[in-house]
Amino acid sequence: MAKILQNEGSHRILAIMTGLSGETPIQLIEVAGRTAYQSRNKITNESAAKLVEFLRKHGHESVLEHSAMTVEFNNVSRGFTHELVRHRIAAYTQESTRYVDESDFKVIIPPNKDANEKLVELNLPGNIKIKVSLQEWMDLNEQMYRGLRQAGWIPEDARQVLPTAIKSQIVITANFREWRHIFALRCESHAHWEIRRVMVNLLKDVKKIVPVVFDDFTIDEEKITAQKII
Repeated sequence: MAKILQNEGSHRILAIMTGLSGETPIQLIEVAGRTAYQSRNKITNESAAKLVEFLRKHGHESVLEHSAMTVEFNNVSRGFTHELVRHRIAAYTQESTRYVDESDFKVIIPPNKDANEKLVELNLPGNIKIKVSLQEWMDLNEQMYRGLRQAGWIPEDARQVLPTAIKSQIVITANFREWRHIFALRCESHAHWEIRRVMVNLLKDVKKIVPVVFDDFTIDEEKITAQKII
């Protein structure tokens, strides 16, 4: 039976760039940013946060590209990953349906839907009509995929019957400026429910880890959304 996943998409921060001499992410940004004015002599223990806040508030976000973060997303759908990889200034490595056998069928569905409710009437040969649930449809999908694999189809051929809802895993590395762009688009109220929920949870974490880079985003817990303060 296909396993239904609801609200199980998650993230894991794998790395945030630091310097070889122990510089923090924002200290790296400061070193790069002060190159423009040759003012590295003004660096102190407290100066990095002040400079990064100044750069962010004045729209000089290109300097934020000198630090980056790598994140792994788990139990998300291929629909989620299709949206994520549209952000071009990033590096991606994703679970491959060409080489990975997806017979361990897991699918993501909206959190407010009943997978066992019989909603759709199918017209079968012989003028037979039956109502099926999403769970039953995914079970049939799973049977077809497994059947093709057992018949000798390799994963890259059998994957043609996989749904967009199939579970996936993906790792992304992007600079802080691009992460800000991702959060601005994927956390706002009109974003898709799956990517919005996962990205808001990630945003909560990075606001704690590097607040000066991301603390101009506010999070609305009731709507599970976020927006940048203008």
